[in-house]
Amino acid sequence: MTEASAGGGSTPVSPGRTQPADKVQVEARSPAVRRADDVRSESRLAGASWPEVEARAAAAPTTLLVPLGATEQHGPHLPIGTDTAIAVALAEAAADRVPGTFVAPALPYGSSGEHQDFAGTLSIGATATELVLIELGRSATETFDRLVFVNAHGGNFAPLAAAVDRLRFEARDARAWSPRFGGDAHAGRTETSLMLALADGEPTAVRGNDAPLGELIEQLRTEGVRSVSPNGVLGDSTGASAAEGRALLAAAAEDLCATVRDREARHLLSPCGRQKVPGMAR
Repeated sequence: MTEASAGGGSTPVSPGRTQPADKVQVEARSPAVRRADDVRSESRLAGASWPEVEARAAAAPTTLLVPLGATEQHGPHLPIGTDTAIAVALAEAAADRVPGTFVAPALPYGSSGEHQDFAGTLSIGATATELVLIELGRSATETFDRLVFVNAHGGNFAPLAAAVDRLRFEARDARAWSPRFGGDAHAGRTETSLMLALADGEPTAVRGNDAPLGELIEQLRTEGVRSVSPNGVLGDSTGASAAEGRALLAAAAEDLCATVRDREARHLLSPCGRQKVPGMAR
């Protein structure tokens, strides 16, 4: 679940029809966001060797972007990995534009208990999510100057905020960022448009419970999504389009780039780097 959603159409955006990651990231971004293949490969942490990372970290300030998603239902028309795909696309778009930025492998599990009644949902809960992010942040800041969690799942907000608070208490330069798409709550027009921009498929008109989220939130928390929407959709995908998705991705990527650049500028102005807190692990 992201902060927004939108839709329309005929054939589902199927997980089986999703394009390879390298192809998706190029086609999903506007020309202004695209970079050469060598720039993209340099920014992907999973493909770098430790000496390469060490050399870049020693040469200039570095920022690590960690995509946070979820493995949860997104209605009958969108992939279970929707949130993770969106987080990865945005992190990679920002890394391709901001020097000194790495993208970590995505964390595809989070707090998704409200979707547990739907097959395929894998949730680790809020407590485990918070602990994983704290430990991940402690480890990351041993190498990288700054850490930005790129979160595309609404259920991660609370544990992510708590984890970042803890990391900052330990004087680690960590921050949480989420796209502000607006729109309906889950698997509606916005998320359908986003996935049409990222995957090979045609829009599908699927309507769920489109009541304001504020009217549903208490029942969602106590009884889960299925109690208010049997098909898992909170919104209406009618009207979704790849063009709308590309525009949403471009705007969100620009906002993320501004966030990373702002943190970079403030870090360079700082008279000292991170100071370890006595008694803290790592």
